[in-house]
Amino acid sequence: MSTPAGQGPLRRLVVLRHAKSAWPEGVPDHERPLAARGRRDAPAAGSALAEADWLPDLALCSTAVRARQTWELASAQWGTPPPVRLQRRLYAADVPDLLDAVHEVPAAVRTLLLIGHNPGLAELVLELAGDGLNDTLDRVRTKFPTAAIALLAWHGPVWEALAPGAALLTDVVVARGRKPK
Repeated sequence: MSTPAGQGPLRRLVVLRHAKSAWPEGVPDHERPLAARGRRDAPAAGSALAEADWLPDLALCSTAVRARQTWELASAQWGTPPPVRLQRRLYAADVPDLLDAVHEVPAAVRTLLLIGHNPGLAELVLELAGDGLNDTLDRVRTKFPTAAIALLAWHGPVWEALAPGAALLTDVVVARGRKPK
């Protein structure tokens, strides 16, 4: 007998929008690197995740240069970074594609970090959040800027059971301007 969604261990989906990117002339969008501000904000995002005790067991990251650089700079703030899976399908992904990637995560993973792009990430957060603490939902609806982090919590037996409206949006943090510790 399987356990229905809403029951089972606590799972956390940490959604991180890549840090601020540069717009060098002639560089294809997928290859755009982080801007100077992004290189400052990405380590701050990693520090914010560590301070909040939101460190992942696994990370899924877009293959875009700015997303990979965000991962590298953020995860360098932790003692031992978790495994990362670079996935081309996360680049410019919409909600169904992002949810498909999440659904494939092994059940042993309790905290998953998803690094990608807007508008897909903000739409995913809003789709999955059945409710939010304080003003978190309004904040994501208004703007999910670069280096923003959203934490969704839910109980479920496997990641495949994560469905629209099943999670609680517990916090939104924007790492912009924070000093890494």
